[in-house]
Amino acid sequence: MNVLLDACVPRLIRKFLNNSTVRTAQEMGWAELKNGALLKQAESKFEAFVTTDKNLRYQQNLTGRNLAILVLPTNDWNLLKQHPVEIASAVDALKPGDFVELNF
Repeated sequence: MNVLLDACVPRLIRKFLNNSTVRTAQEMGWAELKNGALLKQAESKFEAFVTTDKNLRYQQNLTGRNLAILVLPTNDWNLLKQHPVEIASAVDALKPGDFVELNF
């Protein structure tokens, strides 16, 4: 799966996603794009988008999107690094158009 990490997601998350090709918004030159423009760009090149923006579903119309979105509960690496299996499993299970929020 081709996965885009939002600018707010720690880059070290990529080491959990062994079954995926992972790029960051920064690597793509999209770090300055706001959510709507970022999602539009992401959808053209990626299957999944990982973010920590819990308000995304309220700020953007996600209806009809093929991009799967995973929302992590925090961008705190000290907490995230304790849940590699949960994060990897959630990404691996994503289907087009999914919107999944992890809580741990």
